[in-house]
Amino acid sequence: MTPLVAIAGCPNAGKTTLFNHLAGAKHKVGNWPGQTVDRHEGVFSVNGKRFQVVDLPGTYGLVAVSAEESIATGFLSRERPTVVVTVVDVSNLSTGLHLVAQVAEAGLRQVVALNMWDVVDRRGLVVDVDALQAVLAMPVVPTVARRGEGIAEVRVAVATATALDLPASPLILDYGPVIERHLGALVEAAVGYPEIDRLGPVRWIMLQLLAGDEQTTRAIEQVGGDELLAAGRQAAGAISAEVGVDVEVALVERRLQWVTGVLDSVSGRIPSGPSWSDRFDRVLTHRLLGLPVFLAVMWVVLRVTSDVTAPFVGWVEATISGPVSRWALAGLEGVSLDGGWVESLVVDGVVAGVGGVLAFVPVLCGLYLMLALLEDSGYMARTAVVMDRTMRAVGIPGKAFLPMMVGFGCTVPAIYATRTLDSPRDRLLVGLLTPFMSCGARLPVYVLLAGVFFAEHRSNVVLAMYLLGIVVAILIGLLLSKTVLRESQPTPLVMVLPDFRMPSLRTVWSLVKQRTGAFIRVAGTVILAASIGVWLLLAIPIGGGGGFADTDVEESAFGGIAKTMGVVMKPLGFGEWEQSGALLSGLVAKEVVVSTMNQLYTGEGPVGYQGSDGFAGDLREIGSGFVGSAWDTLRSIPAVVGLRFVDPGDDVSTALQSSIRSSFEESSGGHGALAGLAFLVFVLLYTPCMASLAAFRHEFGTRWMFMTVIGQFLVAWLGAFVVFQGGRLLGLG
Repeated sequence: MTPLVAIAGCPNAGKTTLFNHLAGAKHKVGNWPGQTVDRHEGVFSVNGKRFQVVDLPGTYGLVAVSAEESIATGFLSRERPTVVVTVVDVSNLSTGLHLVAQVAEAGLRQVVALNMWDVVDRRGLVVDVDALQAVLAMPVVPTVARRGEGIAEVRVAVATATALDLPASPLILDYGPVIERHLGALVEAAVGYPEIDRLGPVRWIMLQLLAGDEQTTRAIEQVGGDELLAAGRQAAGAISAEVGVDVEVALVERRLQWVTGVLDSVSGRIPSGPSWSDRFDRVLTHRLLGLPVFLAVMWVVLRVTSDVTAPFVGWVEATISGPVSRWALAGLEGVSLDGGWVESLVVDGVVAGVGGVLAFVPVLCGLYLMLALLEDSGYMARTAVVMDRTMRAVGIPGKAFLPMMVGFGCTVPAIYATRTLDSPRDRLLVGLLTPFMSCGARLPVYVLLAGVFFAEHRSNVVLAMYLLGIVVAILIGLLLSKTVLRESQPTPLVMVLPDFRMPSLRTVWSLVKQRTGAFIRVAGTVILAASIGVWLLLAIPIGGGGGFADTDVEESAFGGIAKTMGVVMKPLGFGEWEQSGALLSGLVAKEVVVSTMNQLYTGEGPVGYQGSDGFAGDLREIGSGFVGSAWDTLRSIPAVVGLRFVDPGDDVSTALQSSIRSSFEESSGGHGALAGLAFLVFVLLYTPCMASLAAFRHEFGTRWMFMTVIGQFLVAWLGAFVVFQGGRLLGLG
């Protein structure tokens, strides 16, 4: 039987990075049973022996507070892994050792990975690894997971631990006379329930019962332990009355006393001033300076994503509309399928649809690169501290900012990230707000429309959309927290901030590759299906003449649906059926808005190899275009800080941009830029995608899902109406 190894640790301790090094390329991602949260599993070998390894969600202890922590605690309790590798941030030893103590009390064999060992010298810490290993009676391995240091030693320690025949002895802590008296009585009462022995050491089970752990309570209920549960509630009440604090607090205090004793015997500190990380924190988390710094960082992120990546967007677009389209037509000619509906499907449906979205892969790479740098450096965790005071004022917990930050990448994982929050009320409130964060899928629409109407201020417009999403979320959060989701008892923000560090290129590249790959997979599945669906609606005639795939777009089924929707959108300045149709297709995925516009506005298929020098000429065209784009990208980097070495007039207005500009000018009565801005506001505020709706339904139920769809549409319509009609009254646009 393959030994099971669990990777546990506090949030931000580096356990997932260690897991990635342990499992290498031999890992897969699935879902926890009954939960739609990523489950990372892998295998590694030591001297030919295989080990199965599972990366658990971060947790501070084995009494779960959040929904995500319950996954980690439930896995350790039910699965009883052969070895637990507990990852401890060496700069936060007390927090990590508190978790180590609880895992040891559960009778699980451990290997402790003292991670981020590189900060020991930098911060003047002294940690005697041999002494710590002796006190804990378990292997202790210093590691720097982001650089892969110590990974081989962890593998050997795991293999050695699994080779031991004797079961691990549970750690026995002295909880003082009051708790020990009641705990002993509960242990004696549990003797009458032999099924409890299978749940783990009886003493630990009773400690979990006293602490009010929900999973332990359910497990005892399932074995018919109603009398034992009643005895546990009575004992918890008696302990609280005698010691003057809640029993869970009393247990934590006694464990921390044990941790303090361990630290006194194995660690020290060389006298020194504040670390450079502490000095940075004085500014980055300052009550006045923190928010302006955060906004400046976000401005740089968006300048990189919208401006620096622009040359590669043009290169991808030219490659797809040129050589790739010509190759597709040549392939159809080779199998005698050129002409007719097959050619229309391939060229107008597949190539034009998916190709129009893939052109924005460089933009998303830029976004994910910047977010990965912020995450791996430790700055992302600071954003919750910066925003806590502001968000608390409107009834939103400070920890909610982390799921909302995830929403800048994708709404679906942001909704599932609400499980890290402590109460059902907080989870629902933040779940309702995360869709207003500008996910990466909206970015191609922002870049396209901002480039059409606000070329000189493109990055500022994109930044405004991101900030508007945050403002709208805060205002709606204020409304909900004062009405239907009133907060009963605020929970304080508790978070261990990781040290600032230089981002690991390996980790950053892994994050960028994973997230960009996920986008491309969507482009190859959902967006492909949506593009073909749009093409099919465009091909079905419902008006005057024309046959299948040979009908006028306006007289197609798509045109009919879009015209009906356009009546509702007319007061917003974009009531033309092409604009409404693009928004309709955007319900599938926001990336599809761009591909739909590309299909509706250009409608120009490639013309074979006319103007091409053949296959070799196409390869030269692709190569020279790549080199030119790379050079333009390098020249555009100084513009991020205000130095411009690229003439803004170099941007070429494509056929798509010209068509969009003309359409919006006509639909808005000459207020094209104002209508374009209103369109962007609508894209920001209405339902992100079908996948996000599925995630929301899974987490919060069908009733709330329909309520959020209706609510988001009303907010989007009202926001776009205010922008367009208000702008007209003010004489703008």
